[in-house]
Amino acid sequence: MMIPLTLLVLTLGVRAATINRHLRSRLMASAVAFGTAAGLATAIRYLAVAPALQEPLTAAQPLLLVFGVLNAVVALVINPWRADRLPDRFPTIVQDAIVIGLFGLAATLVLQDRIFAASAAGAVVLGLALQDTLGNLFSGLAIQIEKPFRVGHWVRIADIDGRVSEVTWRATKVQTRSGDFVIVPNRKLADDIIINYSEPTPATRVGIEVGVSYDTPPNVVKREIVRALKRDPEIPSLREPEILLLDFAASALTYQVWVWTTEFEADERIRDRMRTAIYYALRRARIEIPYPIQVEMSRQEVGASAGLDAVSASALRSAVVFNALSDAEHTELAAAATCGLFAEGEVIVKQGDASSSMFVVARGEVVVTLGADDREIARIGPGGFFGEMSLLTGAPRNATVRARIDTDLVEIALAPFKQFVLANPAAVEAIGTAVAVRRAELDERRAAGVVSIAAESRQTLVGRIRRFLGIESPEPLSSLAARSR
Repeated sequence: MMIPLTLLVLTLGVRAATINRHLRSRLMASAVAFGTAAGLATAIRYLAVAPALQEPLTAAQPLLLVFGVLNAVVALVINPWRADRLPDRFPTIVQDAIVIGLFGLAATLVLQDRIFAASAAGAVVLGLALQDTLGNLFSGLAIQIEKPFRVGHWVRIADIDGRVSEVTWRATKVQTRSGDFVIVPNRKLADDIIINYSEPTPATRVGIEVGVSYDTPPNVVKREIVRALKRDPEIPSLREPEILLLDFAASALTYQVWVWTTEFEADERIRDRMRTAIYYALRRARIEIPYPIQVEMSRQEVGASAGLDAVSASALRSAVVFNALSDAEHTELAAAATCGLFAEGEVIVKQGDASSSMFVVARGEVVVTLGADDREIARIGPGGFFGEMSLLTGAPRNATVRARIDTDLVEIALAPFKQFVLANPAAVEAIGTAVAVRRAELDERRAAGVVSIAAESRQTLVGRIRRFLGIESPEPLSSLAARSR
């Protein structure tokens, strides 16, 4: 009786000295086994136990002691004492298997006569009755030892994508994207193909296919797609996007577009952002995503172009910076501009970027922000404009502008604008004056000092514009006024 009591006290003392919850629970199991053995010894010695019970109770004592010692030794050798975690290579199911195997061997040595007598018949009965259970048990043990996946990994098991939630003796529990739990028997896993999306690295590819018209060269398409993907902050930029010309299909060139992400659970949302960004970018670049070849289309290119010019001219007339221009000049400038549709939340220009174009809002609204914290300083609606300093002086973008809703913008690029002012040099004076007034208003809004721009007189600003555009002799204001009349 002293041996089980001594072991009980030692086990409880060691249990109190560790912070590992798993180790504490296994030592408590050993303590229960030692306490039970001590109780049986006390009952046999001091109580009147029936002779028929004394023999099995006496035989049970050494088995309890053996189990308690083996369980405690395995737990103490395998598990860390000062860390509350399980070792990677010895999860609970493997530790249980080790204890059961050692205990079975010890029980055979302790009770060899009785075990050998019943071993033949018992083995047959147990083998037939527990065939599926034992298959699941050994498959689960193999999974824990080989580690094809771990809890928390995203995997495909039995044609199901999900995150591994738990691995038990009998089955593996997988949580799907919709939040449902799927219980897969371990025996099925042993015969099935397992795809682990989380190893060897957490990064995985997410891809879509895009069909584009044969009229646009592949390099142009690839450049526009890369630009669109990099512009959207919600599309992962873990690695450079991969764009491959996949197929010469019946009605389009098919491109395969890949991005890399560590958020496998967000793959559908990422595909949505990719398709959205590519659609808007290709539309702005006048790159056609064709209809299926079976669909008959009646297209009126001339009418569509005329409609775009009318939208551009109307937007330019509503912009105060171009108020001094004549109707003919508005029409000429509109013909040199391009219209583009930007998606809600899409970055149009980014603070600090080098560029040489300006934008006029034809429909929708944009938000102007400054600094790394994206502090909002203005919203610009139809008739408003931004980026004029980049067009007129080549200055870097001094603010970030995003589309608040789907927004149509008229973009005036440097090359066509330069041709326009060379043909209409007096327009520079009027535009420069309007821009100087505009800058004075914006400088007041930047009083907080995130971006500071030195005050500049109208004459100085107009001189900078002339030098940048290469116009040496502007038409005097008096001549412009006479021409306007």
